[in-house]
Amino acid sequence: MGGGGGSHPLYTFGQPVRDRRQILGKALWIGIWLVFLASPVRDLLTAERTAAATALGWLGLTVFVVCYLSLVFRYTSRALDWGRVHGWFAAQFALAVILAFSFGTSWLGLFVYVSVSAGAVLPPRQAAWIIPAVTAVLIGVGLRTDSLQDLLGNLVVLNVLIGFAMSGVRQLVRTAIQLRQARATVAQLAANEERLRLARDLHDLLGHSLSLITLKSELAGRMLPDHPDKAAQQVADIEQVSRQALVDVREAVSGYRRRTLAGELAGARTALTAAGIEADLPLQAPAELPGEDGEAALAWALREAVTNVVRHSGARRCTVAFTARQTLAGPLLELTVEDDGVGGAGTAAGNGLTGLAERVEAVGGALETGPAGRRGFRLAARVPMAGAAVGSPS
Repeated sequence: MGGGGGSHPLYTFGQPVRDRRQILGKALWIGIWLVFLASPVRDLLTAERTAAATALGWLGLTVFVVCYLSLVFRYTSRALDWGRVHGWFAAQFALAVILAFSFGTSWLGLFVYVSVSAGAVLPPRQAAWIIPAVTAVLIGVGLRTDSLQDLLGNLVVLNVLIGFAMSGVRQLVRTAIQLRQARATVAQLAANEERLRLARDLHDLLGHSLSLITLKSELAGRMLPDHPDKAAQQVADIEQVSRQALVDVREAVSGYRRRTLAGELAGARTALTAAGIEADLPLQAPAELPGEDGEAALAWALREAVTNVVRHSGARRCTVAFTARQTLAGPLLELTVEDDGVGGAGTAAGNGLTGLAERVEAVGGALETGPAGRRGFRLAARVPMAGAAVGSPS
């Protein structure tokens, strides 16, 4: 009753709403669970009471709803101020007792909201005994007019089940928040580790070369006045060491810049999720991959396709798949990216697909793009495995 959702873009656990669509989704979710207020509202509208009693009833019901919403929708996924939480909860519970006792059976549904609040904001150990205690008070107040059997059949079981179900929802919300925080921490640690690895590699590559250049420069300086031929030899050695160091650095940088399918899969999943698009991706890259150039071409294809889906498609879902195929020209690996968006969006000249086709063809592969059924867009990139060449698609 306080926080629903999952991977659907309308509303997600523990996250604030980001746009009008999510606001509408959350409002719809809230409205569904206000159904138990129908009986008190109908009672206020139809029962014959004095104007003062009716006014007090409306006032009490309004304050009760404010207490409920303040507890469930403000504190389910936030750090708790226990003084305020207990104050709101005590006020809500007192109002439920007073209103149900004063106005009759139609108001017993308020206890359901009290149990929901207990499950949503209180620690599991407290909720485990407070929910049954609220149910016991519900029975005590209801016995004035109903039999115990009727209460058990109507509200008691419902009160207990919904209260404990909300306690489970609260745990899911907190777990989702912790998982997002852990994912952010892991990403930061991975970035730090990559920086450390880069620092170590640069030290290993350049440390010895720069030390040697410094030493030979000092020797050349001392030899220059009396032995210019030996100084010239030292300068030649410096040039050779510098050129080799430059080659080593270029090779290292080239290795860092090389795209991998594993890295692009992780990036694609993050990008699609952040855009509110349901991502159906493999957990890891295929076990058998083409050579480095072929893998890099597929990685670029995946990156370009996902970028187009996020920026242009308006899709709700994106599917990525790898398929190993055997053709007359030899084995190949096929990457397909499909979405259910507007179909063909982002395919105009200048969006990168032309350059991507050239990149795939440069490694002997082939790129196909086009609509995916009645709605959506499909990109397929085929790259030969090591030692094979792509002919016509099989």
